Amino acid sequence: MRIGIFFGGPSREREISFAGGKTAFEYLDKSLFEPVPVFVDSFGRFILLQKELMYSSEIREFYPAPGIQKDGFKTYIESFPELAAAGVSAETGKLISPVEFKEYFDFAFLAMHGPDCEDGAIQGLLEWYKIPYSGPGLMGSAVGIDKILQNEMIALVNGQEKKSWTLKYSQWVPKDYPLLFQVLKKHLGLPLVIKAPHQGSSIGVAIVKDDSLEEFVSAVNQCFFQIELNAETWKELDEAEKLAWGQKIANLDEGIGFPVILNGKTIYHPTTLISELEIYFSEGNNHAMLSSSNAEDQVLVEEFVNGQEFSCGCIQFDDGSPLALPPSEVIKMVKVFDFNAKYKPGASRKRIPVDTTLEKNQEIQQMIAATFQQLGINACVRIDGFLTENGTILLHDPNTIPGMSPTSFIFKQMAEIGLNVTQALTYLVRQSLRERIRTGKHTWALRALLEKLDERITTNLATEKPIEHVVFDATDEAYVEARRRYGLLNASGKVTPVPVIKAGDGQFYQLPNPLMFKEYVSDVEELLHAERHPLLVETSDKAATLTRFYAGEVSYDITRMADPAL
Repeated sequence: MRIGIFFGGPSREREISFAGGKTAFEYLDKSLFEPVPVFVDSFGRFILLQKELMYSSEIREFYPAPGIQKDGFKTYIESFPELAAAGVSAETGKLISPVEFKEYFDFAFLAMHGPDCEDGAIQGLLEWYKIPYSGPGLMGSAVGIDKILQNEMIALVNGQEKKSWTLKYSQWVPKDYPLLFQVLKKHLGLPLVIKAPHQGSSIGVAIVKDDSLEEFVSAVNQCFFQIELNAETWKELDEAEKLAWGQKIANLDEGIGFPVILNGKTIYHPTTLISELEIYFSEGNNHAMLSSSNAEDQVLVEEFVNGQEFSCGCIQFDDGSPLALPPSEVIKMVKVFDFNAKYKPGASRKRIPVDTTLEKNQEIQQMIAATFQQLGINACVRIDGFLTENGTILLHDPNTIPGMSPTSFIFKQMAEIGLNVTQALTYLVRQSLRERIRTGKHTWALRALLEKLDERITTNLATEKPIEHVVFDATDEAYVEARRRYGLLNASGKVTPVPVIKAGDGQFYQLPNPLMFKEYVSDVEELLHAERHPLLVETSDKAATLTRFYAGEVSYDITRMADPAL
């Protein structure tokens, strides 16, 4: 089956999307699937990408094409609006239209995030052209992108009470800033959590910890994706600092992104923006408001919740019933868990399951499964939440297209039921195809595609493959490389990789799949002689029929063995 891997898109999360696209491209089972990279640019065009470009470090490395960037800035293609109608170089790839999709792939694997990518827009386009796609359908996607609506619907499902306030842009008037701050402090208390309601990856999230009007105004502006700038501040910057500031605006992980609106004028490039600000302030203006052309129209303000933060995936059995995976606790090592912290090594630690009672972990799973069903989500979701000090569970932020690096939450949790990344990706393709059939569109063609895939999965599983040991020393560097090799061997479909660690005690241990998804080798060594947590045993038992279909019989046994090299 040809799998079109869609990544990029116009959203601020496009680089995270690129990382997920790389995972699918590298780790899809090559004995079942042919990966076809489809880069979606900021103009919404579809580019059949040259495969070697999938190994680039970021999108701006290959798009816009080298040579187009100007004045030393690194910008995205939207800084060159004149290119929206231009062609694409053969070195980059080939432009294709939706009507041509069926010529190049049979199924769309969506690794895109944010508005237009995760809200039902691309899903609706694919349904119109009869292309099955991964992840939830239209309704689940629409709910999953809107944090304000999510809060209301989750409360209907589980009765949770979480204080929040929706601040509309029309209410964000400078003279009212002090009054708004006083009202929100009275209603929600401090700290305040400010969120852009249609963003993910912790983009557009700010926490107001102190009783500071300046901090509050800055946080709200950040989540509206706008910047207030005064003449005095601007004039204090030297030329190099202004250039650095312009680059920061263009960086989607820390700036508001281009195009920006200044005094009603749309500006596409840092050079033009710096020039326009020079003119604007030289004319005697003391205050400038810069806004992203894709600014939010309202922001969500929530009470700060003290407690253990967790993230829990939920998938489905073939009949559509939910299976909540073991929840992961997020232990933050930084004060503010924003975009940069979220993807910065060492900013957090993760443990499975949550450090609480078995009963409370089970309650988290039950609540996740109920929310999954009632919100109309299918195939796969990751839902975040808090376990408060008094034992209350509060849920928020369903992610209908979870982050998909090889060590993302969803893959760590699916590993605990016995699926490696390749098998988890096969699940996502197969179950998503099953869910598209349930919509009653193009039914018999999709049933035939599903039947063919099932035959291939069954045959593939029954084929005996030679064992290849992946042996590594007990160092973090060796563990990272072993994880990568283990994943790529699984994806090749030619061998059965068996991970083996030479532990600190000098002994060799054959490892079960879950131990190849820990963060540090010390985590692996700690678990070599430990009893498996009962929640993990219980969830694995529940998932046994699902796991057996995708991975065969699996075992959690940790076996001491002789040196495989002898």
